[in-house]
Amino acid sequence: MLSTVAERHLRPAVAPMRLLVREPEGLLQVNTASFRGSFASVFSEALRSAGLGSRVLISQLLRGGVEQGPHRPVQMCGRLTWLRPAVEQCLQGPGTTEEQAAIQQLWQETQRQMLEGEADLVVLDELGLALSYGLLDADEVLTTLRQRPARMDVILTGPSMSESIMAMADQVTELRRDRC
Repeated sequence: MLSTVAERHLRPAVAPMRLLVREPEGLLQVNTASFRGSFASVFSEALRSAGLGSRVLISQLLRGGVEQGPHRPVQMCGRLTWLRPAVEQCLQGPGTTEEQAAIQQLWQETQRQMLEGEADLVVLDELGLALSYGLLDADEVLTTLRQRPARMDVILTGPSMSESIMAMADQVTELRRDRC
């Protein structure tokens, strides 16, 4: 049996250090291009993330032609949910009243999944165009982006983004075809 003095020397003088590990913070990334068709690089990143175990949501806001709609998602890799509006063709402008309603339905489902934290990575394809066509309310989009779970990564695509979205962005990538 050790004396109380000896026992005191065997015990650590201070409590063991605990590292405070914060939950990772998600990034808001913007990919812009002066042309449509820059989605391929973003899609490959989303597919890779899903393959590595992340939950991914892709919402192609203006891409139609597959009669999909928000309640008929395509599932890939068991972790990637791909949404498109229930419209007959890709939108090149504000569209008809029915097309506008389809975009709103898609946005409401996307917004719900974002705010409920159902994904680790969310891709909002052609968000810039949807906003410039007046299909989505800019303040509502900004509020959703601000209220998303802190760990959620979001990638926004489109030929142009509003100043307020650009100010929120952690990373901005401009894709160019012309080289100097």
